[in-house]
Amino acid sequence: MSETAAPPGGSARAGQAGHRAVVERSLRGFTGAGYDKGRPWLIQAAWFAVLHLVFRKWWFPARWRPAVLRAFGARVGRRVLIRHGVRVHWPWRLSVGDDVWIGEGAWLLNLQPITIGSDVCVSQDAFLCTGSHQHRSPTMEFDNGPIRLEPGSWVAARAVVLRGVTVGRSAVVGASAIAHRDLAPGEVITQGVAA
Repeated sequence: MSETAAPPGGSARAGQAGHRAVVERSLRGFTGAGYDKGRPWLIQAAWFAVLHLVFRKWWFPARWRPAVLRAFGARVGRRVLIRHGVRVHWPWRLSVGDDVWIGEGAWLLNLQPITIGSDVCVSQDAFLCTGSHQHRSPTMEFDNGPIRLEPGSWVAARAVVLRGVTVGRSAVVGASAIAHRDLAPGEVITQGVAA
């Protein structure tokens, strides 16, 4: 197979991929424009120390985790169960209703707010990711958005909810499924397909 010369500013694969424009990456120029961490660096450092030295540990009592999150600015309701291994990026961007379960190893990457309604279950190793990047930006600038889990919804084990998504009341993101769009109330997706 012979090599095809790349057009100026593009790559040889552009023609094979349906004439899509190819973005030449230059990550050195990344600015992080528009992203405010929401607290001074000293509070950020204090949270990361508490998160990694105490909060995530199996021996740290589950009943104390909501209080620790509240101390760092989270709004956490009553009877909330947070298992060990849970990661919360910024507590001050987290709001949790009453009677919520968050399973072992769940990761709440909340560069933007995550709102979890009452009676929601976030199962083991689920990933709620409010962060993303502009894929057409050469420097991959941020393209973040909040996540909302409406009351009674369930994000099952190893499921992923992406930035900007609302999971409707009593909707289900099945095990290992990816919610890349809003789910209507009562909707169920499994492996990315509506059921």
